[in-house]
Amino acid sequence: MKSNDQLPEFVKGEFPVRDNRFLRWVGRVGMRLMGGWKINGSMPAVKKAILPVAPHTSNWDFPVGAFVMLAMGLKLNYLGKNSLFRFPIKTLMTKLGGIPVDRSAANGVVGSMVEQFRSKDELILVITPEGTRKKVTEWKKGFLHMAKQAKVPIIPVAFDFARKAIDIGPALMITDEIEKELLRVKSFFAHAQGKRSEASC
Repeated sequence: MKSNDQLPEFVKGEFPVRDNRFLRWVGRVGMRLMGGWKINGSMPAVKKAILPVAPHTSNWDFPVGAFVMLAMGLKLNYLGKNSLFRFPIKTLMTKLGGIPVDRSAANGVVGSMVEQFRSKDELILVITPEGTRKKVTEWKKGFLHMAKQAKVPIIPVAFDFARKAIDIGPALMITDEIEKELLRVKSFFAHAQGKRSEASC
């Protein structure tokens, strides 16, 4: 998949990374121990983006993803229930990139994250668009609305267990045609096979 999408100036910049050689080494070793995973592609030069990761079919997705994140030195964020960010794990979750979300808030999760993107100088949000490890035919569209309203790109990241490969896609700007954009994003994952192949994209 190629993209000629024009990126707004405020999202351009160096992709957020953690400069820790030891953790990168741990990540590379972990990828080898998990079966020799490879990374295809690289992150675009943006400092704000949403990374939909799919297919999400197994708990094994987490350690693979964690090792890849460490190996690349990526500084990523994820959403968590507001109730989880309490003592004694609040500090740890925040340090690991967690962002507390109050689903009962008047502006909802999408509105809250749009505000986060507007207020922060850099923010890379990882989400699983399927919303579950079970096989689904429809993806949740909240991440597309979030990207559209915040004017930040989508960078699709596919986990292909068949090839033991992480495929990083191009930066895509989302238009008003959400249904059409969903098909465009999902097309990047068509080749990817999850740990449980029956639940692949």
